[in-house]
Amino acid sequence: MHKIAIPPEVLARVIERRGKVHITEELDAPRCALVVIDLQDGFMLEGVALEIPEARSIVPNVNRLAAAMRAAGGRIVWVRMNVSDEQDAWSTFFRRFPAGAGERQRRDFAPGGAGYALYAGLDVQPGDDVIDKTRYSAFIDGSSPLDGLLRAAGVDTVVVTGTLTNVCCESTARDAMMRNYNVVFVADANATWSDEQHNATLSNIVQTFGDVMTTDEVVERLRPVRTPARL
Repeated sequence: MHKIAIPPEVLARVIERRGKVHITEELDAPRCALVVIDLQDGFMLEGVALEIPEARSIVPNVNRLAAAMRAAGGRIVWVRMNVSDEQDAWSTFFRRFPAGAGERQRRDFAPGGAGYALYAGLDVQPGDDVIDKTRYSAFIDGSSPLDGLLRAAGVDTVVVTGTLTNVCCESTARDAMMRNYNVVFVADANATWSDEQHNATLSNIVQTFGDVMTTDEVVERLRPVRTPARL
């Protein structure tokens, strides 16, 4: 698991601006959704081209969060990357890969592809939502049905977990905040290539886009109550 180390000067700046590090005192679970980004075989299995070894280490925390969210009456949304039909619509993405890599990713992350399925160790339950996205962010227009799904359910807070911390997870968290959701980014339930990249994202999120908490801190704040939605 990543060694979490947000620089002291970042935390000091946060406290100076808002008086404390955590702006979320309580999580009203029926207004919350745990959003799990891209924990698919193409990132999780040993030896795959895009393997993120740390992603396997966060699975127990993700499953714990999912169980706590369900028990408190919140939603769980498992999000898969699917770029199978995006070669023309997202041509810059494919052009920037080394020779052959874009085509391999398009093949592996298509439905039925070797990397598309959610990792077998995840505790996906029948009442959970499973959706696809076609861009790094699940919230930009046309990427996924996530925004409409959550708004229809009265959700105003997203708890973001998954991989890669600094790519799809950060992109999703930033866009969630820009769409007026409260954002909680879970420090020990996201994973990427290195501690440095992981902590850079935690610094970005805590300064501008939302709260950064541990799994323990999120679970402690979950409350099975309902209050009027802010959206």
